[in-house]
Amino acid sequence: MTEKYVYDFSEGNKDMRAELGGKGANLAEMTRIGLPVPPGFTITTEVCNHYSANNAYPEGLEAQVEAALALLEKNTGKTFGDPDDPLLVSVRSGARASMPGMMDTILNLGLNDTTVQGLIKSTNNPRFGYDCYRRFVSMYGDVVLGCKPENKDDPDPFEERLDQMKKRRGVAVDTELTADDLKELVAEFKQAVHDSVGKTFPEDPREQLWGAATAVFGS
Repeated sequence: MTEKYVYDFSEGNKDMRAELGGKGANLAEMTRIGLPVPPGFTITTEVCNHYSANNAYPEGLEAQVEAALALLEKNTGKTFGDPDDPLLVSVRSGARASMPGMMDTILNLGLNDTTVQGLIKSTNNPRFGYDCYRRFVSMYGDVVLGCKPENKDDPDPFEERLDQMKKRRGVAVDTELTADDLKELVAEFKQAVHDSVGKTFPEDPREQLWGAATAVFGS
């Protein structure tokens, strides 16, 4: 029988810190006692151990993640990668005990040039959609793809382009940028990724998801 590697928040509890990590166990406990926790799932610490030892995922993990993702879609009424009303997820690390150097959280994973139009349609807010998108590209580019300053004296490639955009538009703060400005920044941020690390920013939501998961275990 295949080992269980993925737990829906509704399946765990606070006593499963060893299996689910601190965040996963606490989210499961809050779900269990009825607090309004958004639906989600946790990949077990055993997967991290296996990945560290073998530089590969254990057999059966992908199918379990797909099943958990399908349940998440059912519970939210949204579909991952849907061009009309996309399910967006966050990915975060959570060890058995908190430790320095762990990966930052990635928000709004699942956005691409197609799904951002669905987000805009569902919120009726183009500026919000492109602001979420450019923030996702910068978070993913930094955390997963390694597009970041090599030392403390180097400029951040995303902050640098944001500052240049504000100067071109003659504005002082991010909130004064328009939806078209932010759409342009998305393209500039993707170009920054390619220029910095020689990688094309992934458009496929599932490629984004597994890239983020691998970054968690790598951290």
